[in-house]
Amino acid sequence: MELASGSFRIFKEVLSIFIFYSLSLLWKAFHNKDSTALLLLMLEKGMPIDCVLYADTTMEFPEMEAHIAKLDNLLCQKRGIHITTLRHPHGFEWLMFDEPKVKQSCLERRAKLGVPPYGNGWPGAKVRWCTGQLKTHLIQKEVNRLKKEKNALHYIGIAADEAHRCKDDPQNCYPLVEWKITEAQALQICYSRGFDWGGLYEIYHRASCWCCPLQRIDELRKLRTYHPELWTRLRDMDNRARAMFGPGPLGQFKKDWSVERLEERFAREGAQTT
Repeated sequence: MELASGSFRIFKEVLSIFIFYSLSLLWKAFHNKDSTALLLLMLEKGMPIDCVLYADTTMEFPEMEAHIAKLDNLLCQKRGIHITTLRHPHGFEWLMFDEPKVKQSCLERRAKLGVPPYGNGWPGAKVRWCTGQLKTHLIQKEVNRLKKEKNALHYIGIAADEAHRCKDDPQNCYPLVEWKITEAQALQICYSRGFDWGGLYEIYHRASCWCCPLQRIDELRKLRTYHPELWTRLRDMDNRARAMFGPGPLGQFKKDWSVERLEERFAREGAQTT
């Protein structure tokens, strides 16, 4: 997509970015209800939108993919533009299992531990390589380029009850804070306009990547119940990780829990309730 001249806007989130031309840059994410609400309100208020960027991790819920497609259709109808998707050239599973390690110190450490010289293993709280490589780096690179070339200004979808997250930066704008729209109100704005993520927020506390090891055990229990096909994929990935990396951090899905052990636990719980 060729960028128009003039001012510029980008709308981004942890996983998704919308880019709007016109002296400003608005940034937030699509699966985030605050980001979606902000985009919908910007459309309704006639605020300029020329480009939208979305960082696709390739590990999103099918309902999230449908949500993005629905937003893309609305953007096309209202403004004649489509979402531009950013993806890592290889994707999550390649990074997890196949990415070659090149630093000598890393290779030596892995050799001592008997760990293969490739693959990042499961991400964890201390090493969230997935966020960096699949979202932040892709997004920030493009955002920085657009800011440099277009003198962009950020519009960020942070709700009024999370105003403490706002940064004191003259290039950042927080319309939801300015409009005093809370997280709960943002969700209702989305629902009232027909954007409900296929019911994801009625099931899950968060609608991030379905394979995230940092999600709560209760969320994983729901994944097994409501998305059994994804749960099967998660079991396969974890079995592969444990066989490849062993019981250390790279092969450990959660502290004290493999996906197989969770499967046994959830199966026992189900048997006790029948």
